[in-house]
Amino acid sequence: MLKGFKDFILRGNVIDLAVAVVIGSAFTAIVNTVVSSIITPLVSLFFEADSTGEFGWTVTNIYGNEVTFPLGDLISAIISFLAVAVVVYFVFVLPMNTFKAHVEARKGTRAEEPADEPAAATEAELLVEIRDLLARNARG
Repeated sequence: MLKGFKDFILRGNVIDLAVAVVIGSAFTAIVNTVVSSIITPLVSLFFEADSTGEFGWTVTNIYGNEVTFPLGDLISAIISFLAVAVVVYFVFVLPMNTFKAHVEARKGTRAEEPADEPAAATEAELLVEIRDLLARNARG
C-alpha cells in the first residue's frame, strides 16, 4: 500500500498538478483585478451596482409570504463570467497564440499535422486474410 502511494507521489503528475493549482490561483488574482479595475467600472456606467439583486419577479408562497426570484443576481453573474472570459481571451490567450505563431514563423517550421496512419487491421480481418492465403496455396 505504501509503495503504491510512493509511486503515485513520485509520478510527476502530482507535482504538475500542484504547480498548476498555484499558478492558477495567482492567475485568478490577476484576472479578478483586471475585471474589478476595468470591466466593473465600465458596467457600472450603465447599471447601478446595488440594484441588480432587486431585479426579478415576486411570487406569494402558500403561507402568504413574498418570495423574490433575483434575476439581477443571475444577470450579474453572467456579465461577470463574460467579462472574465473576454479578459482572459484578449489579454492572455490571443497574445500568447500570436507570440507562439511568431516564434514558429521565425524558426521556419510550422507545427505540422501528423500524417494519417492507416488503421490497423482487426483480428478478424487478419484471420480472413490468412484463410484466403492458405486456400490459395492449397489450390496452387
